[in-house]
Amino acid sequence: MKLYHGSNIIIEQIDLSKCQTLQGFWTRIYLTEIKEQAEQMARRTSAIYGGEAVVTEFEFDETALKTLSVKTFEEPSEVWALFVMANRSRKNMQPTHSFDIVIGPVADDTIATLFRNFDDGIIDLQMLVNGLKYKKVSSQYCFHSAEAIKYLHRNE
Repeated sequence: MKLYHGSNIIIEQIDLSKCQTLQGFWTRIYLTEIKEQAEQMARRTSAIYGGEAVVTEFEFDETALKTLSVKTFEEPSEVWALFVMANRSRKNMQPTHSFDIVIGPVADDTIATLFRNFDDGIIDLQMLVNGLKYKKVSSQYCFHSAEAIKYLHRNE
């Protein structure tokens, strides 16, 4: 399966120590099977940090899904929302899970407002999940471990 990473640099080799923290599924590298989504992220990243918008293509060996510890969220739900909120919390200095790969909807900036409203007590969990149903969500694959990275091979 082809997966894409949008950035402002070409990813020659994945180095998990250089990846962002406090994202929806914690600190690691995020990819998507939707090329347009990766292109949009590349444009956003280059606009913020400079450089050129670049999409790096990888081939993902799906046998990882059977051999590694994988958590999959099919759609936004209460469990997904709580998982994302726990991983975005600045109170957590360590990951809140030990999965090698997490697959599920992207909690992008438009969804972040809903999370803030929930976190501030303005809306409850059910209202958060109901609000997510009306947002266009896309998919991400988050690779958390060196073992998981072995299943990704950069396409030249």
